[in-house]
Amino acid sequence: MGKLYASPAAALDGLLFNGMTIMSGGFGLSGNPESLIRQVKKMISSYVGENKLFEQQYLSGELELELNPQGTLAERIRAGGAGIPAFYTKTGVGTVVAEGKQVDEFEGELYVRETWLRADLSIIKAWRADSAGNLMFRKTARNFNPNMATAGKVTVAEVEEIVEDGSFDPDQVHTPGIFVDRVVRSTINEKRIEKLTTRARTA
Repeated sequence: MGKLYASPAAALDGLLFNGMTIMSGGFGLSGNPESLIRQVKKMISSYVGENKLFEQQYLSGELELELNPQGTLAERIRAGGAGIPAFYTKTGVGTVVAEGKQVDEFEGELYVRETWLRADLSIIKAWRADSAGNLMFRKTARNFNPNMATAGKVTVAEVEEIVEDGSFDPDQVHTPGIFVDRVVRSTINEKRIEKLTTRARTA
């Protein structure tokens, strides 16, 4: 069977189960697989934005939240894809980020031990894919998506365009198809602005 699927529902068919870990690419409004994401119990993130529904779910206890510094989160995901179970960082030493985590000293400096993040399923957003699952990202949508593809047992890529095999220059491939199991064309491609601020022009 090929990697191309006709709909988000078809692309996720047979992959979902209770208690699974899902990684979802994107940051802010960029690179989010909006056609694929809908239900979450716990969020591990560096930034949750100004989503009112998320805020209500967190404050009511319906949704758990673990905040990580941005670079630490990215490195935990990268480590998961690279098979590195733990690493040390100075980021978070002496803060709530380090609470409950191992702290060790190296060359007279304290470091927090962080562990990898891996997922049963990674859902990511790319600009283009071919039928082999090779992906290209546009601009900031490249954010966490390539690393999440490597850290998932199964990766489903939501893409804006599906192109013919061989139409990518190999140097243009940001994520090789070996890391992508399923590809679906996006049904939501709205380009939004999170906060629009304007000022009157001066004469």
